[in-house]
Amino acid sequence: MDERIGVTSHKGKQILVVDLSNCSAAEVEKTVRALSEVVTAQALNSVLMLADFTDAAFDREVLRTMKEAAVFNKPYIKKTAWVGAQSFPEVFRENLQSFSRRDFPTFKSRQEALEWLVAD
Repeated sequence: MDERIGVTSHKGKQILVVDLSNCSAAEVEKTVRALSEVVTAQALNSVLMLADFTDAAFDREVLRTMKEAAVFNKPYIKKTAWVGAQSFPEVFRENLQSFSRRDFPTFKSRQEALEWLVAD
């Protein structure tokens, strides 16, 4: 598993954490590519995922990779929460949501995101 992809537990539920904080665009792309292998090993509609974009860098190639991964992973994802998305260009986020037909709610902190992810 990629060193930036891990699992944590919050209120008895498993959360897949993707830590893209302080990554270059190339590192973001590499991690997003590795993510699909982890996600698709899970049961359909079961993955609760937190992605931390704090101070990460992006370019068009990263967006393309993220779009592909978002569509490919969609059947496995139950909920996704983003933190630190201030560095993610809003136009990229809108494009990603439209292309993948998924929502990517953003939160100010990991704690807020975790609380939202485990709420039913």
